[in-house]
Amino acid sequence: MKITKIETLVCHARMRNWIFVKVLTDQPGLVGWGEATLEWHTRGVVGSIEDIAELIVGEDPRRIEHLWQMMFRQHFWHGNGVVRATAIAGIDLALWDILGKITGVPCSQLWGGRVRDTIRTYCHLGGGKLEDFYETSVEDAARFADLALQAVSDGYTAFKCMAVPPTMPLEGLKPIRAAERCVAAIREAVGEEIDIMVDCHARPSPAMGLKFGKALEPYDLYFFEEPCWPESIDGLAMINAALTTPVATGERITHSSVFRQLFEKRGCDVCQLDITHCGGITEARRIAALADAHRIAIAPHNPQGPISTAASLEFGFSQPNYIICETVNSDVPWRKDVVQEGFTIEPQGRIVRPNLRPGLGIDINESEVRKHPFQQETLQRVFYADGSVGDW
Repeated sequence: MKITKIETLVCHARMRNWIFVKVLTDQPGLVGWGEATLEWHTRGVVGSIEDIAELIVGEDPRRIEHLWQMMFRQHFWHGNGVVRATAIAGIDLALWDILGKITGVPCSQLWGGRVRDTIRTYCHLGGGKLEDFYETSVEDAARFADLALQAVSDGYTAFKCMAVPPTMPLEGLKPIRAAERCVAAIREAVGEEIDIMVDCHARPSPAMGLKFGKALEPYDLYFFEEPCWPESIDGLAMINAALTTPVATGERITHSSVFRQLFEKRGCDVCQLDITHCGGITEARRIAALADAHRIAIAPHNPQGPISTAASLEFGFSQPNYIICETVNSDVPWRKDVVQEGFTIEPQGRIVRPNLRPGLGIDINESEVRKHPFQQETLQRVFYADGSVGDW
């Protein structure tokens, strides 16, 4: 059995372009589907996939670890940069999909079998229409409360919000109080039975991240996400040690060696690896094992397309320290047109039941994908009051 070709299909999805990866084999009808979505880097990832394909076309798709090592280690430059790691991930997911189809079982069965019967999911406030959410003033507490109530009405028992504005390395009380008012309004609206997460988007410095974290502690957050740059492992560890709220991070970390450093310094209590950015399932399994050894929970970052979601959920059914999965369901009206999914979601509670189909359990309608060709993503730029560059 040989890989004969690797193709990419790009599908515009408003804030991002989904990059679907199709691995073809010499066996009639046997193909695998992966995803390598990376917003604002679509052309770079597609080009990287074309480069990597030169390494593995002609190889046996069942030798997944061997092929992963080739993709990561060869061509001199290691594959831990985000563009190449994402390209590797898209191919890796497709290889696992192929192996599941060959053996006739869901991928979770290949990874040791199911360890749970259901997976809990959460949404991002705004119901997936992220551009509306980002335009919302962080001082508009009533708007945040309305978004929270809509999420609960949609069946979610947990959601994430971005109540923390961009801040300079050190600022006074104004942004702290703005974030606090928004989270207070959300908590008052939904009560204590709903779990609230706050995503700082790595905007603050460690000093400001700690100030935000301290201010939001009274609202009993489920977790406090990216309170400073992920490169600042010491800063994350300082914040995590100072708060009772668990710190979450990991979506921008692309290799197990960096996760090892993060875990050893206890920079987080929730690992948010992104399967499409960290090198795929093959590397995600190593990261999850490291996290489990440190008693750190897994809650994957997953605002991408439907194949990323299918893989993130399938992965979750095999991982004992997996607690919840980020999902997007209504980012574009054509989402359901382009994919058929094997898992089912219970509307009340947004609980996912297992996929029973082989592989990742997904089928892609290529003709529908082609109706939504690449469009340049909207540029996101942030400048502080003095004109200096900030983090979005």
